[in-house]
Amino acid sequence: MRSKRRPIDREAAEAMAVQGLAFLAEEPARLQRFLLATGLEAGEIRARAGSPELMSAVLEHLAGDESLLLVFAASRQIAPDSIAPAIRALLAPQP
Repeated sequence: MRSKRRPIDREAAEAMAVQGLAFLAEEPARLQRFLLATGLEAGEIRARAGSPELMSAVLEHLAGDESLLLVFAASRQIAPDSIAPAIRALLAPQP
């Protein structure tokens, strides 16, 4: 039987993405892989902080590497399967 979790709203998704960015920044090699994968430069992260595009890119990067995702999820006590709904919440049109 599946547990019924509350849907992830935009605010929770944004908080998760901020945690994801902090997790990436904790290790320079992790952050460098993210920058290379997205084509962003370090200075752009500050300029784009809080944008849905950057936040969803962080979560998509984590979701794209299962071992990285599992380490992130364990370190932040987040269910790994909550990342995909968070990405959808960030990409959903705002009312």
